[in-house]
Amino acid sequence: MGRHTLAVVGICAAHAACTRGTQAAPLRLGTTTTVEQSGALALLDSLHPPTPVRVIIGASGTILRSAAAGDLDVVITHAPSLEQRLLIDPGHAALRCPLVASRFAIVGPPVDPAHTATATTAADAFRRIAAARAPFISRGDSSGTHIKELALWKSAGVAPATPKNPWYVQAGGDQAATLRIADERGAYALADLPTFTRLTGIDLRVLFTADTALGNPYTLYVTRSASDTGGAARFSTWALADWRARLLAVRLPDGEAAFAPLEGGCTSPT
Repeated sequence: MGRHTLAVVGICAAHAACTRGTQAAPLRLGTTTTVEQSGALALLDSLHPPTPVRVIIGASGTILRSAAAGDLDVVITHAPSLEQRLLIDPGHAALRCPLVASRFAIVGPPVDPAHTATATTAADAFRRIAAARAPFISRGDSSGTHIKELALWKSAGVAPATPKNPWYVQAGGDQAATLRIADERGAYALADLPTFTRLTGIDLRVLFTADTALGNPYTLYVTRSASDTGGAARFSTWALADWRARLLAVRLPDGEAAFAPLEGGCTSPT
């Protein structure tokens, strides 16, 4: 998926509504590739939300810009700084609903040439990668993962995206595609942990997760331009109850919870 690509997925969210000859237009739900690739979107489909939903998938930056332009009713993204700048500050968000958090992980080849597994912090792990000039594959697509990665490089005091750093490659693709490129090249990458654990046929290993800076919060927003404000509000209430409960029950292969709850309910951000 290219850096400006939106994929559309139709979800028949309420069977009765989907079989009627006339029905309300489905909610336009914009969400990220990690929500799809982590399996969270499949859970949404299986639960049959209270209103029909048309899902648009893209990088967080692309989704948030579409929401700001009035093209989406509800969004679920994981890029807090972009959410603040593109939705909250300009007044485009009617409701802000903390949903769940996953974790990011620094992944790489089993031999770990930069010794990231013994790092003290995520920033330290990134400094070690830069010092070793070990290959690193960035999503490079304004996704939530990319925004987090850039913040970690900044904390590490490293500006990797320069011509003198050929070890740093911007893939411009989604999470799964980026990780497969990293696997092929024996490179490091930043990965959403639930998404990473669903990939098969790769040799990459989880090398570092022990830092609160690797938290990955997902937030649901109802936009002020929502075509059906009542339906969008009902969906958000349902998502924080039924969908969140199912997400919190998901386990990673090691038995740990894939997602953690975020405190608070839906509130107006202004």
